[in-house]
Amino acid sequence: MKIVLAPDKFKGSLTGLEFCSAVQEGILDVLPNTEIIKLPLADGGDGTIEMLEYHLKGKRVNVKVKDPLFRSTNASYLYMDAIQTAFIEMAEASGMALLKPEDRNCFYTTSLGTGELILDAINKGVKTVIMGIGGSATNDCGIGMAAALGYKFEDENGVELSPIGKNLSQIKSINTTNVIPDLKSVTFKVACDVTNPLFGSNGAAYVYGPQKGASENEIGLLDKGLWHISKLFSETFNLDVQNIKGAGAAGGMGAGTMVFLNAELRSGIDLIKDVVGFDEKIKGADWIITGEGKLDSQTLSGKTIQGVISSAKKQHIPVGAFCGAISLQKKSVNKLGISYVATVMDKAINLEDAMKNSDKYLTNISIEFSKKIKKGIL
Repeated sequence: MKIVLAPDKFKGSLTGLEFCSAVQEGILDVLPNTEIIKLPLADGGDGTIEMLEYHLKGKRVNVKVKDPLFRSTNASYLYMDAIQTAFIEMAEASGMALLKPEDRNCFYTTSLGTGELILDAINKGVKTVIMGIGGSATNDCGIGMAAALGYKFEDENGVELSPIGKNLSQIKSINTTNVIPDLKSVTFKVACDVTNPLFGSNGAAYVYGPQKGASENEIGLLDKGLWHISKLFSETFNLDVQNIKGAGAAGGMGAGTMVFLNAELRSGIDLIKDVVGFDEKIKGADWIITGEGKLDSQTLSGKTIQGVISSAKKQHIPVGAFCGAISLQKKSVNKLGISYVATVMDKAINLEDAMKNSDKYLTNISIEFSKKIKKGIL
């Protein structure tokens, strides 16, 4: 029997690999001859670097960069030398987690550090860059990132502006004279699971500005800035970003990567599955076990479990989901395409116990699951 373990992390409790170890222990206790394939996944958000490090045996590259407030900080990215590919997580250099709560305000923050990570990778000879753009502290439409790569943003007097959200409205021209030549020879793929447009009531500023510390007045100004720069993009690059799904992701970084990097926006889980060769590795499996902290309505919108299910369906492999908790009705679970479901919360005394002892409960769940297979119930 071949069983593939393909979970996401249990946020705050277990990594994907720890999930795999706990479940493997339970399965082998009952079915010792089972072939276990560990394929932990992520959807491009936090934890993706660790997961790709496991699969692709890349090395961490540490770089001194500017944080969202232009202060020096250490950030890292994953570099896979053999395939000349880098995975860069925007949150590493330009993320909310780098700032104290009182310092968070996307009116004044920059994505410059993310651009510095890209520049370092290009200088190392990278040919493909995969980017995760979740967790950003910015609303600068990627002009900070672009500035690190040689783009200049000038006002009506030709003076270069600081690449922050506040200055978007002041940009009169985008100077491409000093853009690094090697940029054109690199392919960029961006993990993007939101569909927000760049500006407007459902755009980057109005939807994400409040949680990034901007005031009501600043949000209005940021939205005008995003509208203004989208006009500039149209005039300078002949690209209408407002009509592209995901342009408003990460404070407009979705649009910025398309314009400045000629990037392709992809579903995070689909992109990661491609990178690790998921569909090939699950061939011939009898079961795929997936899981995440909570199985809920968000699972239905491009998360890891849905990605696992879509691959499993193509190869007619049943899917089991071992989760921390579940808030979906049984009908919704069956409709998703899950053949077996179990939760840690059904076994734990309370949430604290569940978080602390997830591995132990997952092992117990796996033993019960394996016994049903042995008896021919599953």
